[in-house]
Amino acid sequence: MANKKNKVNYEKLEREYVVNLRKKVNGVPRYRKTEKAITTLKEFIAKHMKVPDRDKRNVRLDKYVNEYLWAKGIKNPPMKIKVKAVREKDIVRVELVDFPANLKFKKEREMKMHSLAKESVNKKKSILEKAKEMKEEKSDAVEKETTSAIAERQIEKELSKEIKHETVAKKQTNVKDHSKGKMGY
Repeated sequence: MANKKNKVNYEKLEREYVVNLRKKVNGVPRYRKTEKAITTLKEFIAKHMKVPDRDKRNVRLDKYVNEYLWAKGIKNPPMKIKVKAVREKDIVRVELVDFPANLKFKKEREMKMHSLAKESVNKKKSILEKAKEMKEEKSDAVEKETTSAIAERQIEKELSKEIKHETVAKKQTNVKDHSKGKMGY
């Protein structure tokens, strides 16, 4: 019995809560009310979702929860909030259940932008793949062309060497002819 520890089941767990923030927020100065609302929400979730050691750092709030709490400023947070908490291993993620109109439209717009971004990335990938294929085909064609071009250059060099040697031989014969005193009259 000396080695008894809380065995936490690490299966995925989802729950919805309506958290009353009024009790904790009312006893705080006006300029700290929203901060206290956030810490109260994290403490509540850590307690009810059985986070080990009730560590608030393992409770992650969605950005829409944060925006909902801060919507009316630092002095006037909402007194109740309805959230959905999902626990995976040690980390609990908290999402807003009932979205107000402004956050609903913002979330839809961001989801749309996210899906458009994924589509554009997929298009770019397909374009890059096509470009790679075209490049490989071109490189094969270029290799064939370069090999034929190299062969042509070698042939031209050999021909130029032969022509050069022929002209040198003709010059030498002309020089010999001049030395003997023969003129071509």
